[in-house]
Amino acid sequence: MKHILNRLFDHQSLTRDEAHEVMTKMAEGHYNESQIAAFISVYLMRSIELDEILGFREALLSMAVKLDFSDFNILDIVGTGGDEKNTFNISTAACFVVAGAGYQVVKHGNYAATSVSGSSNVLEYFGAKFTTNESVLKRSLDASGFAYLHAPIFNPAMKNVAPVRKSLGVRTFFNVLGPLISPARPQSQCLGVYNLKMLRLYTYIYQQLGIGYSIVHSLDGYDEISLTDATLVVNRKGEQIVSPEQLGYSPLNQQDLYGGATIEQAAAIFRKVLDTTSTPAQRDVVLANAAVAIQTLNTDRSLETCRAEAQASLESGAAKKAFVKFLECYQ
Repeated sequence: MKHILNRLFDHQSLTRDEAHEVMTKMAEGHYNESQIAAFISVYLMRSIELDEILGFREALLSMAVKLDFSDFNILDIVGTGGDEKNTFNISTAACFVVAGAGYQVVKHGNYAATSVSGSSNVLEYFGAKFTTNESVLKRSLDASGFAYLHAPIFNPAMKNVAPVRKSLGVRTFFNVLGPLISPARPQSQCLGVYNLKMLRLYTYIYQQLGIGYSIVHSLDGYDEISLTDATLVVNRKGEQIVSPEQLGYSPLNQQDLYGGATIEQAAAIFRKVLDTTSTPAQRDVVLANAAVAIQTLNTDRSLETCRAEAQASLESGAAKKAFVKFLECYQ
């Protein structure tokens, strides 16, 4: 590690293979916490290179729990987190709307880091028992259109890094890696990011990986479509800035998206969305994100068509049914 650190301190970057080797050794416990902290700190002071992030990703995936979803055309809907907006579980609710519309969603998620309720928090609140059992995951995908991968149990290699990340208490390049290390290896991903720098980095990453993608960033800092401002949407066809009105919705206030002060409050909002008893604002922001996710899988369809699919899923009760079926599989 000493040699690696000296190179990095000298403003050199790692090759893809070197990044793979360092991450593997880090996960295997070859470095102490001080060395890991020094290594992580380098990337707090300079941008991470594309080959570095790809090498880190490949190492973590090689050590993750193995899954084979090659028979499915799966989508992941995920946010980087870190926007510090404390919204309710918008992307998780959107997952069930998309699943209810007939698509297959495998979400790779975790407990909350910067908000009250992460995807793992809300699903666990409703009784989901997380598992690495592939047959259970596939049964859930067949029955409900949705399966959930609780990141800590699928990525044991991150265990040695966790104490250092917690001690540092700041966002690191591991936050960038999170959406990229789903062991399901989804063919498509709809990703929300909290700043433009991250949006550019993920665009380059997805182009290298060759998967279908949509990246969204609300210009007022949300890592999802918030409808509180215009949203930059980037996909294989290019990029465009779309207003709430262009998406088919009225502009919202930030308070409309507040997730509450407790997991119970966030879960109540989540359930009301699927029960179609939420506020119009809560409903609309979920539908907007679901529409872009559906378009990620159907690049030739208009947003209007995808929005109609999402709305039909929610209003018909199909989204709620997907949620109920999912919970039955995860008991």
